[in-house]
Amino acid sequence: MGNWVVNHWFPAVVIAAWLGLNVFLFVYYFLLFDRDKKFYYTRVLLGSALAWARASAKCLNFNSMLILLPVCRNLLSFLRGTCSCCRRTMRKQLDHNLTFHKLVGYAIALFTAVHIIAHLCNFEWYNNSQQAADRSLSSILSDLHQDEESNKWLNPIHTNSTTPAYVTFTTIPGLTGVIITVALILMVTSSMEFIRRSYFEVFWYTHHLFVIYFAGLVIHGIAGLVRGQTAESLNKHNPEHCAQDPTHWGRNNTLSHCEEPEFGSIPAESWQWVLTPILLYVFERVLRFWRSRQRVVITKAVVHPSKVLELQMHKKGFSMEVGQYIFINCPSVSHLEWHPFTLTSAPEEDFFSVHIRAAGDWTENLIDTFQQQKPKTPRIEVDGPFGTASEDVFQYEVAMLVGAGIGVTPFASVLKSIWYKFQHADQRLKTKKIYFYWLCRDTGAFAWFNDLLASLEQEMEESGKTGFLNYRLFLTGWDHSIAGQAVFNFDKDTDVVTGLKQKTSFGRPMWSNEFSAVATAHPRSVVGVFLCGPQALAESLQKCCHQYSSLDPRKVKFYFNKENF
Repeated sequence: MGNWVVNHWFPAVVIAAWLGLNVFLFVYYFLLFDRDKKFYYTRVLLGSALAWARASAKCLNFNSMLILLPVCRNLLSFLRGTCSCCRRTMRKQLDHNLTFHKLVGYAIALFTAVHIIAHLCNFEWYNNSQQAADRSLSSILSDLHQDEESNKWLNPIHTNSTTPAYVTFTTIPGLTGVIITVALILMVTSSMEFIRRSYFEVFWYTHHLFVIYFAGLVIHGIAGLVRGQTAESLNKHNPEHCAQDPTHWGRNNTLSHCEEPEFGSIPAESWQWVLTPILLYVFERVLRFWRSRQRVVITKAVVHPSKVLELQMHKKGFSMEVGQYIFINCPSVSHLEWHPFTLTSAPEEDFFSVHIRAAGDWTENLIDTFQQQKPKTPRIEVDGPFGTASEDVFQYEVAMLVGAGIGVTPFASVLKSIWYKFQHADQRLKTKKIYFYWLCRDTGAFAWFNDLLASLEQEMEESGKTGFLNYRLFLTGWDHSIAGQAVFNFDKDTDVVTGLKQKTSFGRPMWSNEFSAVATAHPRSVVGVFLCGPQALAESLQKCCHQYSSLDPRKVKFYFNKENF
């Protein structure tokens, strides 16, 4: 897990605080249940497994409280807005919401495993104590109050014929524990990168088992199978003294001052931990449902080369910032599935748009639906917009924008907004230089973006700011005929592949050379590096950001930002 965290550069202070709280909770409650007089007799039956089970349960409650917060997207957008005047390092923490969500999920899986193993041991030792007939302390404790209706017993296994498996599947804690575990296994396994990328629908549907998980968690401890001595009983029965001679327990025994101990259940606490985040998440979903039901008018639908669907839409009250994203649902394809797409329009435009590449069953069916239902367009539902790291692009003096394939979409919004700012001579534009890199596998992917780049070239020339935007297009999938044609026409004013003045490069960028050139050109600037692309590329850019950032605070610094949905 350590390497996973390091690769994602999750802030060390957040990890330290989160780990510290988990360690504190585990140690505190482990010692409490391992030493508290109230659980003296419970430990006689169960040993240290009691402390392991209860301490892991507290950590489970703590992490279950946190797991929903990183996916409350409206809450994050609100916090991003309130932090707009804060330091960029504070705002950047919000971009790691999914990383934190995964980290907490792994912790829940770990503590669930500890909790299950401990309780399997507990059930076995409960059973052994009930089966014993040697009048030992554990045997006497198991027989106490078994025939009464006072509910003061200690051992939940009341007869010799009762098995741990029977208790597991016939009691509320046992049955809900099984259900919670199965739901958790399905959610964790379907969240693996391979399944999420290749079978998103499997991930989408199984992840909604979180409803069953939380329902089971809230009622899991209601029956109170694990028990401790009641406060009233402790006043009349000191276990540290009375445990020495259990055969003389009893009210009418003149040789002993120890009455029979009485036991009560531990109150269910899980609901207290998770109630607030559940209410926040319910409010989030209600808000998103209400917003998604508002009417969306599709003003333009075009299928570009490389099977990229462009949708231009209008929705009453819709307001956006550069780089934000929305969730889209098409009832004609699926009533339940919502997929995130970055907005490619600018805030200055009177519509909002997305570009959707065929990259799975849902997107392929969506594109086919739009092609088959012409001239009538299918109904679309929209939820959002939500904030991302790209919102901060204009907070930097120098920005490096890196898009891979359809990952160029957030930067389409940025570049369009720049075009409008140039047209209106916006003096508030803090950014002085933008380096834009687009990596594509085939030439068709460039088509839908060419018009925007051509307009930017013309606008910058007319406004005398030809040096503001430096863009590089890299064709990573090419054959010798394309390369030969490009070489033959290299002396022409426009590129043979894109028709733009900037020539297309073949292959992948040498990032060390690119960062070195930017660092040399801007020796005292703060450079924001923004990526929408695969994790392998993110790791390369992260490495370069650290390598070419100066230790001197007065010199160049590179800050890495990655789009996360």
